[in-house]
Amino acid sequence: MPTLPFFHAVATTAVAAARPTNAGDTQLVVAALVGIAAIVILIVWLKLHPFLSLTIGAALLAVVAGIPYTNAFTSFANGLGSTVGSVGILIALGAIIGKMLIDSGGADEIVDTILRRTSANRLPWAMALIAFVVAIPLFFEIGLVLLIPVIMLVARRAKVSMILVGIPALAGLSALHGLIPPHPGPLIAISALGANLGLTLGLGLLVAIPTVAISGPLLAKPMARWVQLAPPTSILGESPKDENAPRPRFAVALGVVLLPVVLMLMSTVITATGNQKSSLGKALVFVGTPLEALLITTLVALVAFGTALGRTRATVSSLVDSSFAPIAGILLIVGAGGGFKQTLVDSGVGDVVARSLQHTSISPLIAGWLVAVLIRLATGSATVATITASGIVAPLAAGLSPTHTALLVLAVGAGSVFLSHVNDAGFWMVKEYFKMSVGQTFKTWSLMETVLSVTALGSIMLLSLVI
Repeated sequence: MPTLPFFHAVATTAVAAARPTNAGDTQLVVAALVGIAAIVILIVWLKLHPFLSLTIGAALLAVVAGIPYTNAFTSFANGLGSTVGSVGILIALGAIIGKMLIDSGGADEIVDTILRRTSANRLPWAMALIAFVVAIPLFFEIGLVLLIPVIMLVARRAKVSMILVGIPALAGLSALHGLIPPHPGPLIAISALGANLGLTLGLGLLVAIPTVAISGPLLAKPMARWVQLAPPTSILGESPKDENAPRPRFAVALGVVLLPVVLMLMSTVITATGNQKSSLGKALVFVGTPLEALLITTLVALVAFGTALGRTRATVSSLVDSSFAPIAGILLIVGAGGGFKQTLVDSGVGDVVARSLQHTSISPLIAGWLVAVLIRLATGSATVATITASGIVAPLAAGLSPTHTALLVLAVGAGSVFLSHVNDAGFWMVKEYFKMSVGQTFKTWSLMETVLSVTALGSIMLLSLVI
C-alpha cells in the first residue's frame, strides 16, 4: 500500500486556490484547534448539546481562520444541508425499519430462535450474533436500549454474569455502529471521502467478523472473572406481553434485516464484474444504491411487520410517525457535524493537515485512525469523531484506489470507537444498566471498546496488504 509521501504532489497542487482566506498554515491549524477545543469544552464541561456545540465550534473555526464573521456560517449551512439531504433520508428510512422490527416482535423472534438452538457454552457467541444481525438496521442508541433487556433476560435464564453475555452483544453493536452503513458515521465518512458504499459495506463486514469475535466472546470470558456480577433478578422495563399477538417468522424477520445488505452487495458485485450495462445489471445497480435499497426494504417492512400481521394501515402509519422522534437529535448532530466538516474543508485545514502528515511515513489508514481516536477521546462521541476526522483526512483519499478509500473509511470508523470513558453517554448507560462501579466499567466496557478499535485497525491493515 502506498504511504503518504506518494501523495505529496496531489495534495499540494490545489491548496491555496480553494481557501476563502489568505490565512497561513499556522493560523489555519490554530483555527482548527480552537474549533475542536470549543466543541470539547462545550460538550464535556458545559454539557451543551452537541448540535449547538458543533455549530459554535464551526463559527469559531471560521472566524479564527480569517473568514469574515458575516460569512462564518456559510460553509456550515452548506455542509449541514448537503449532509441532511443525502444522509438524513437514509437515517429516516433506517429508523422506520428498526421501529417496525422491534414493535412487531421480529427482533424477539430472531433472539428466541437463536437462543433455542444454542447451548450454555455458546451463549457469548450467540449474543454476538444476535447483536450483529439485529444491529444492522438500528442506530447505536436504539440498539443499546433494545439489547439491554435481551442481555438481562438471557443472563437471568442461563444464570450467568451479564458480563459473559453482555460484552459480546455490546461488541457486535459497537462494531456495526462504527464500521457498517447505514449507521450515520460510516455514511458520512463514505460521502466525505468519496468511497463506494457497497464496497465499504462488504469490506466492513469482513473486518467486523474477526473484530467482534476477539473483542466480544473471546474477551468476555476473562472479563467475567475480573468483574464478577450476579445474574440479574429483575429486568428493566419488564412488562407482561400478549403471547397471542402474531409476530413474523424467523426467516421473514431475518430476511428483512438483511435485504438492504444483500441489495447493496449485489450492486457492488455487478459493478465490479463489469456487468452493469446489461438490462438486468442496470436494474440491480439501481436497486442496490443506498436510497433505493433502504426504500425497498422499508416498504417490505411495512408489509411483513405490519399489514401481513393483521395491522391496519392507520396503525402502520402511526408506527412510522413515531419512529421519527428518537432520531431527531441524531439528525441534528449528524447535520451539524457535516457543517463543521465542511467548514474544515473550505477553510483549507484539511489540506494543511494532509501536507503536514506527508513528511512522515505514516500510512493514510493509520493517520485516519489516529485523528479519529484523538477526537473520540476529546468529545466522547463516535459520530462526531467520524464526521470530523473524515473531513480532516479527506485530502488523503484523493490518490487512493477505491478499495483503499473504503479501507480509510473503516479506519476512521475504527478509531471513532476507541476507549469510551466518562465523557461518553454510552459509558454511563452501560454502567447503570449493568449496575457496575466506574472502575468495573473501565475494566469491561472501556477495555472492550479499545480492543475492538485496535483489532479492527489490525484487520484493516492486513486487508490493505492483499487488496
